[in-house]
Amino acid sequence: MIKLFPELKNPTPRQIAVASAIYTTLGFGLSLLVAHLFQIQLFNWIVVLYTSLLVFAWSYFVFVNFLKRYIYRKIKLIYKSIHKHKMSPEEKQSSINIDTPIIEDVEKEVTQWADAQAREIAELKKWQEYRRRFIGDVSHELKTPIFNIQGYLETLIDGGMEDPQINRNYLERASKNVERLLTIVEDLEAISRLESGELILDMQQFNIRKLVEEVFEELEMKARRRHIQLLFKEGAHQHFQVLADRESIRQVLINLISNSIKYGKEGGHTKVAFYDMESLVLVEVADNGIGIPPEHINHVFDRFYRVDKSRSRERGGSGLGLSIVKHIIEAHQQTINVRSTVGIGSTFGFTLKKA
Repeated sequence: MIKLFPELKNPTPRQIAVASAIYTTLGFGLSLLVAHLFQIQLFNWIVVLYTSLLVFAWSYFVFVNFLKRYIYRKIKLIYKSIHKHKMSPEEKQSSINIDTPIIEDVEKEVTQWADAQAREIAELKKWQEYRRRFIGDVSHELKTPIFNIQGYLETLIDGGMEDPQINRNYLERASKNVERLLTIVEDLEAISRLESGELILDMQQFNIRKLVEEVFEELEMKARRRHIQLLFKEGAHQHFQVLADRESIRQVLINLISNSIKYGKEGGHTKVAFYDMESLVLVEVADNGIGIPPEHINHVFDRFYRVDKSRSRERGGSGLGLSIVKHIIEAHQQTINVRSTVGIGSTFGFTLKKA
């Protein structure tokens, strides 16, 4: 069968109206032509032409208005579902463009909307799981010192206060647990400020090696108790000037070096190194301690995540130190990473911008 007109793919409302009007006009014109052939005295070619044009104009007007009405009433329901912006009556009318492939456009927008909804739902589920786990972790971390304090106080109330061998010992233990509670609360507040952007960084130039020396002096007694040496790696004699918040980076170094002392091998060492990366300086804190198993590497910066839970709690800390470190470095728009092998040790490295 021969087609008079090619099939329209993804037609616009105007194309539909034109095609429909043409077919209607041709049908009417052919009927007039047949009548003209058999009744020449009543019809002539001018009548046929003018009548066909009139039918075309009328058909076009009817089809365009019908399609616009159809689109306005039906297609707009889809837009109401997928768009959050409330349009004025003028915007609604101007949004109907009869020269665009409206069905194709709607299909494309609905697909994009569905994809966006799927991503949003996946993100919400992720945050829901994260919130559930976080609340559980906080409850667990707070419960231990609270129960300890409760136990010590109840023992003292039940007569322990009268026993000089018990009262002071239990009061000191309760005090340590109160300190642990305060540490957890303070660290949670610090993370909250970092995540909300409330912490304003005081960017300044300073010598990163001198800052490490200050941290070494601050942690010297702690390292000495475990017979761990605090050293600079060979070749780390450079005095790089960096641009950062000095006190925040001090906190980063204290956390990393304290962890290396806490989980390092007794009688071992902690070494700090610097590497020139053109516009950046890479700072690494390495130890020869117990190391981190591969399955835990990707979680060491998570809140309250502990590789060895019982051992970590015995050695104190809130379990939030590395999470705070990561937030501080990311607030500087820099990166931090970790490399570790069980039985060999761990290396934490972060970048800072050169001054």
